[in-house]
Amino acid sequence: MKPLLFTIGISTGSLTACVIWEYESLRAHATSLLKKPSNWLSAQQKKVFAQFQRKEPGPLKKWWSSLRDSEKVFYPILAANVLVFGAWRVRALQPFMVKYFCSNPTGSAVCLPMVLSTFSHYSALHLAANMYVLYSFMPAAIASLGKEQFTAMYLSAGVISSFASFLYKVMLSQPGLSLGASGAIMSVLSYVCVQYPDTRLSIIFLPMYTFAAGTAIKVIMSMDLAGVVLGWKFFDHAAHLGGALFGIAWCYWGNTHIWGNRDKFLQYYHNLRKPDTGR
Repeated sequence: MKPLLFTIGISTGSLTACVIWEYESLRAHATSLLKKPSNWLSAQQKKVFAQFQRKEPGPLKKWWSSLRDSEKVFYPILAANVLVFGAWRVRALQPFMVKYFCSNPTGSAVCLPMVLSTFSHYSALHLAANMYVLYSFMPAAIASLGKEQFTAMYLSAGVISSFASFLYKVMLSQPGLSLGASGAIMSVLSYVCVQYPDTRLSIIFLPMYTFAAGTAIKVIMSMDLAGVVLGWKFFDHAAHLGGALFGIAWCYWGNTHIWGNRDKFLQYYHNLRKPDTGR
């Protein structure tokens, strides 16, 4: 029950935080528009106004401004994963990493690793493969969901896929370590494949062979289901399957029934939020 409640809490918290993020972004954008010179100002007045407002941005800010919305979400995720990967290389941190960055039903820490393990990769190949798939499918997902809703789905999928793996191990009495972003990435992959089933995909090493996205997700999920039933241990098939099912569920119900019904909370948050003081 404790991991289940933790999963519900993290998913709810992620959704709430991302709804507030969307609200604050829209509010900041509206405020910036109000601060721009009005149309009734003359061209000379606008020029003088712009001289006071103009500040040369630094190189980091320029680079960030040039990124697409999908890249502004991808690079922080990539940075977190690379940072954790680097921590695995420090021998003195190994016990800490095993305790908190590997999901394990028999571990001394049970709940927190369900989230932290989704940013954890011990193998460089595992990290590179996951980040490549995420980078490839994020633009389509964010174009459909927006960066705030995508982030809520991704974080929720991470902990839900960990819980699916946790539940599978407990039911079959097969404890073991799990880590990696594959479960969360599977939710992105399944969402895009269900949302755009006719999109043509290909394998990176065999670009001449293409197949429909709708067919691809069926094959991938069938393999993971077989892995769960037959007890394959090469991948964490339960986590993959849990993440994929969550992505499909979000495609059909999450976007409309969960994210689409955020108006009441936004009204409550709007009334609770203190008005701008101008400082």
